[in-house]
Amino acid sequence: MQRTIKYLVYTLFTAVVLTSCGNNASLQSYYVDNQEAKNFISQDLPLSMIEIDKSEFTEAQKEAYESVNKLNFLGYKANETNTETYKAEIAKVKTILSDSKYNDLMEFSDKGNKISVKYIGDDESADEVVVFGSAKDMGFGIVRILGDDMNPEKMVTLINALQKANVEEGQIEDIMNFFK
Repeated sequence: MQRTIKYLVYTLFTAVVLTSCGNNASLQSYYVDNQEAKNFISQDLPLSMIEIDKSEFTEAQKEAYESVNKLNFLGYKANETNTETYKAEIAKVKTILSDSKYNDLMEFSDKGNKISVKYIGDDESADEVVVFGSAKDMGFGIVRILGDDMNPEKMVTLINALQKANVEEGQIEDIMNFFK
């Protein structure tokens, strides 16, 4: 009996170790691997640090805004000397975001800048929303939006409102200076 229990414990332990060591790259591991790497910038921003005028928000936009806890930003600065590395890094991010766990939310282009928004979760609740934007002359940025009870549909309306919002540049000055 003791031998059987011992065997079960070893089997369970081995199964847990093997299943937790998957080779699939994750966005979280990409952040950790590159947060202090050359040409990268990383910043965690509690939403409370970013002052946004919410007076023009609809009820759905206010709900979406209040469901967000923090933003994780990772940016890569492109220049004429790192074109190949830039292309390789973009390919890594696109591979990660092509995983079936990421659902497409919206995609658009503006003056050569490409932005895609994806989320992990279902139609009612998103565990994480990811905004990935790139511009050949500047680089790329990834924003992980983390919160509670985030509704993907409402997040689209919030993103649209934030595009038009007047965000104080001083609050994101480090990020803006990095890409100059």
